[in-house]
Amino acid sequence: MFEQARALAKDENRTLSELVREALRRYQSKQALEKARAHMRAAADEIGVRTEDDVVRVVREARREIYREEQAAKRKRTGTR
Repeated sequence: MFEQARALAKDENRTLSELVREALRRYQSKQALEKARAHMRAAADEIGVRTEDDVVRVVREARREIYREEQAAKRKRTGTR
C-alpha cells in the first residue's frame, strides 16, 4: 500500500505527505457525515419522518405553529383578539 501511495503521489506531482493529509481530511469528513446522518436518522425516527411526504408534513406543521405564535404575539401587542 505504501508503494501504491508513493506511486500515486508521484503521478499527481505531489508529496506523499500531501497525499496522506488529503486522505485523512477526506476520511474525517466522511466520518463526520456518517455521524451526522446517524444523529438525523434517530431524530427523524423520533418524530415519525420516514419519507419525503413526512418531511413536507412536518415542515407545514412547524410553519403553521410559527404563524399561530406570531399572530398570538401580534394580538397581545395590539390588544386585539
